Amino acid sequence: MRRGTCTPQMAQVLTESILNMIVNDMRPISMVEDEGFKQMINTFHPGYTLPSRTHFTKLMEEKYEAAAAKIIDVLKLTKSKIALTADAWTSVATEAYLGITCHFISDDWELTSFCLTTMPLEERHTGVNIAAWIEHVIARFQVPASNIVAVVHDNGSNVVLAANILKEKHGWNSVRCAGHTLQLVISHALKHPQITKALGAARCLVEHFKRSELASSKLKTKQKQMGIPEKKLIQDVSTRWNSTFHMVTRLLEQRWPLIATLSDPTVTPRGKQHLDLKPDQWALLEKLAKALQAFESATVYLSGETYVTVSALPPLVRGLQKSTQTTYEGIPVKQAFQAAASQETTACWSREVTVKDDSPDTQIIAAALDPRVRKLKFLTPEERFSVQSKVQSLALQSMQEETAKKQCATENEESITCFK
Repeated sequence: MRRGTCTPQMAQVLTESILNMIVNDMRPISMVEDEGFKQMINTFHPGYTLPSRTHFTKLMEEKYEAAAAKIIDVLKLTKSKIALTADAWTSVATEAYLGITCHFISDDWELTSFCLTTMPLEERHTGVNIAAWIEHVIARFQVPASNIVAVVHDNGSNVVLAANILKEKHGWNSVRCAGHTLQLVISHALKHPQITKALGAARCLVEHFKRSELASSKLKTKQKQMGIPEKKLIQDVSTRWNSTFHMVTRLLEQRWPLIATLSDPTVTPRGKQHLDLKPDQWALLEKLAKALQAFESATVYLSGETYVTVSALPPLVRGLQKSTQTTYEGIPVKQAFQAAASQETTACWSREVTVKDDSPDTQIIAAALDPRVRKLKFLTPEERFSVQSKVQSLALQSMQEETAKKQCATENEESITCFK
C-alpha cells in the first residue's frame, strides 16, 4: 500500500483521537506499543506516524492538568456547599487505592460530581494518614475546608477514624455509606445455619452449570421446550449481598429447566445428580427471596447517582424495620432471618433514624427539607414536631448570621468612606 501524506493538522487530530480513546475507555497507555494497534492505525492512515508511549504519557499529563484547572474554576464559582465521598479499595492485583469524589448542586440546580483523584496508597492506611490524604486533595483543588459539609465513607475502622478526625478538625459531618451498611446487615442476617446450607447448595448448582458446557447447552434446550426465558444462571459475589438475591431469584425462575437437565442421564452423570436442591431448600429460597425484596429495592434506590439519597435514608430504614417486624407463623427460619435483619438494621442505623429532642441527626434534617418526604409521615406526631421545630430554629439562625454579615460589610464600607 502506498503511503499517503498526513498533514500536521491531521496528525494532531489523530493523536488527540487516540488520546481520548485511552482516557474514555480507560485503556493503558502501553496499548500504543501493541503490534496489532500499530497495524490498525497504519491501515487507517498509512502516512500517520504513531507517537511513542512517552509522548502519549506527556499528553496525558497535560490533559489531566487542563481538566483539573477547569474543575478548580468550577469549584471556585459554585455557591453550593460540597460533600465528599471517600472510598478505599483494593484492585485485583492487591494494590490499594483511595478514590475521592466531590458532589454539589450547580447554579442550575443539577447534582454535579467530579472525581478528584484515584490515588495509590503506598503508606499505611491508618485513619490519620487517610484524613491527611483527603485534606491534601481538597487543597490541591483549592477547596476551602469551610465549604465542605460532609464526608461519605464505608464502615472500615480506619476510614471511620479518618472521618471522625476531619469532623473534629473541620466540623464535617461523617455519613456512612448506606449501601455498605446494608451489606453488613444482610450478611449478618444470612448467617442462619439452614440459610447458609441452602445458599451453599445453590452456589454449587450454579457453579456446575458454569463449568459444564454440555449442561449449559442442555439447559437452553429445556428453557426453549418449557417456554421459560433463556437466561444464564448468576454466581453471587460475597462483597455484594444483592448478587445473592439475584442468584436466588434466577434459580427460582429456572427451577424446572434445571431439574429437567439434572435428571437427564445423558447430560448429568449419576454422581452429579445430587446437585439438585432438596424440596425444603427450594421452599426456603423462595421465602428468602420474598424477605429480601424490600432490601433489594432499598439497595437499588440508595445506589442512585443522579439524585440525592441522604434524605431518603430515614424513611427507607423505618420501612425496612417495619417489613422485618412482620411475623410468619410456622416458618421459623424466615422468622430468624427477619429477627436478625431487624435487630441489625436498628443497631446500624439507630443514630440516623432516632429523633432526639435537642438535635435530630443530619439525615432527619435532610428529609425535612426534601420536598419528596418533607411531610415526615414516617415519624410519629411528636417526632415530627421536634424535627420541624429544629428546622425552623436552624433557618432563623442562618438568617440572623446572614443579616449580621451584611451589617458588618456595610459598616466596613462606611468606615472606609469616612477615611477618604
